[in-house]
Amino acid sequence: MRHDESAPPTPHRPSLPAAAVLTVLCLGLAGCGADGGGTAQAQPGKGGDTAPSSAAASTPAATASPSPSRTGPSPSKRPTAPAASGPLSGRTVVIDPGHNPDNHLHTAEINRQVDIGTTHKECDTTGTSTNSGYAEARFTLDVSHRLRTLLQAQGAKVLLTYDDDRPFGPCVDERARIGNKAGADAVVSVHADGSAAGNRGFHVILPASVRGGGADTSKIVGPSRELGTRIAGLFVRATGSAPSNYIGGNTGLDTRKDLGGLNLSTVPKVFIECGNMRDPKDAALLTSAGWRQKAAQGIADGISSYLNG
Repeated sequence: MRHDESAPPTPHRPSLPAAAVLTVLCLGLAGCGADGGGTAQAQPGKGGDTAPSSAAASTPAATASPSPSRTGPSPSKRPTAPAASGPLSGRTVVIDPGHNPDNHLHTAEINRQVDIGTTHKECDTTGTSTNSGYAEARFTLDVSHRLRTLLQAQGAKVLLTYDDDRPFGPCVDERARIGNKAGADAVVSVHADGSAAGNRGFHVILPASVRGGGADTSKIVGPSRELGTRIAGLFVRATGSAPSNYIGGNTGLDTRKDLGGLNLSTVPKVFIECGNMRDPKDAALLTSAGWRQKAAQGIADGISSYLNG
């Protein structure tokens, strides 16, 4: 979807019904099992591994180099700090930082079609950015690093699908395989949306029931919903942000069947869109280091709540 740089000022945001906030908090804190936000919707902005926003896509693309500009170990094999003892000892968490800051330099590679089980789509996208140019891929790496530190302090073994150690990608199917191969107890893909100004708040994307080709989410739909609802509720508590006012009916939850990273996962996995980079008020939060630490804390709290039952 095209994002107009000259969009009008953000209109006054309607107050979020107290019941909606309480519902999300209940889901995160107590795992109430409610089924809010369970229907897939047409997405008004960039979501997960869907098409890039115009801001990122309009970045002049260089010819893809056949030689990587950076090399490094496979993300799934990258050494991690020794896990501390703690409540998450023996647990494996995979964090998937959305997109790659240099994807725009490798358009041929990321436009390559990959099988997501039900159809084919691009290997990856460029992601979005704030109007001032802060890239989603930089945001996702920063939050993912903070999240890794928090989880390792609780004893978890934490892997990143990539850590700024490759020139583009990984593709969405590879991202799923990394979590599968690790036998992860939970996987979270970190993102920020690129919708219209005035659209605010976060939402957690859950896998739909999908079966086709190499995709079969039948065993992960339930656990992923539990993971997602706990993250949503504890994200509210840690950040003070409200659930999205444009996706998920104020529940902070959305279910989709068009994301390869979810379709191809065989372990519990969700995406979180932490806010809308194209709304000035949300962008002020996303560009704040202090708020990003709160975002990482909210996600970590949700993962811990899920893994500790």
